Amino acid sequence: MSRLLFLLLFAVSACGTSQPVPPPSPSAEACPGGVEFTVKGTEAAMGLRVMTLEATNCGTETLELNGAPLVTVLDADRKPLPVTVRQGAAWISAVEAFDAEPQVVVVRPGESAVTGLLWRNTYTDITAPPVVGEHLEIAVAAGRPTQVFTPVGKSGNPRTIDLGSTGKLGVRPWTAVTP
Repeated sequence: MSRLLFLLLFAVSACGTSQPVPPPSPSAEACPGGVEFTVKGTEAAMGLRVMTLEATNCGTETLELNGAPLVTVLDADRKPLPVTVRQGAAWISAVEAFDAEPQVVVVRPGESAVTGLLWRNTYTDITAPPVVGEHLEIAVAAGRPTQVFTPVGKSGNPRTIDLGSTGKLGVRPWTAVTP
């Protein structure tokens, strides 16, 4: 009997008017380090790969970026892979935008900047398995906090850094996103 009474009271209390639920407030988990990364596009042709990354300032302070982000390629277990990462791409392929002179990019809260990653998917060393990165550890600039980012495409599918046996990754300097 007491169980039936409890269920009846529960049902009656649930029928009243409900108060609107306030939207969740921003949290450190939703915006680690004040920056949120997204994949804006990928290109692949004849073994040359390019991934465009956008960094949105979801923090409260203005970011001043000069140069390229600091990037470490990580495996499925989030351990660093043997990949040499350098600003520019002349040492991999001639892609002018990657070798442009860095400019200071000011990113106010809510604004974004883009960078790019460039590599070759060439596999010439059969003594070791191909190097495939599934995550990236990124800092927008030296002295800024790093965060682990898992690249996914617009459809939600993972995007890997399939380096073959080259072990080389070029990083493009930051550029502003124009509205």
